[in-house]
Amino acid sequence: MSSLIDPSQIAHEQDLIWLEDIDALDYVRQSLDRLPTRRGRPAYHRDGRMVGYATLSADARASRASGTFLRRVFWLLPHDRDQRPDGLYASAAPSEAVDPRTLGAGTKGYKTERSEGGPPSDAMRELGIELPKS
Repeated sequence: MSSLIDPSQIAHEQDLIWLEDIDALDYVRQSLDRLPTRRGRPAYHRDGRMVGYATLSADARASRASGTFLRRVFWLLPHDRDQRPDGLYASAAPSEAVDPRTLGAGTKGYKTERSEGGPPSDAMRELGIELPKS
């Protein structure tokens, strides 16, 4: 879950690879997965779809116990807002969700008014940013 990601766990991230246009997404779910490699597209074993993943720098060390690397994977489930705008998350977001525009390599990201489905903030209105209509 995003709130449980410690900055030290993502300190060796080199890049975030997006498989979809994140500008069209109000939120993505993020998790830390144990993966066998530092780079490359990881296998995906959840319902829904993977929308992005992190790659690690060469100095990232594997776990001594398992030989795996902690890497972030970004994903969405079939009942998330992008597929069901009037559904369960019409005006909220799952606990592990963050606004993808707040993410970066080594930056854990956070929830925003947009990701929560709430009213736009004063800053959003001043910039002319509108929430998508559900």
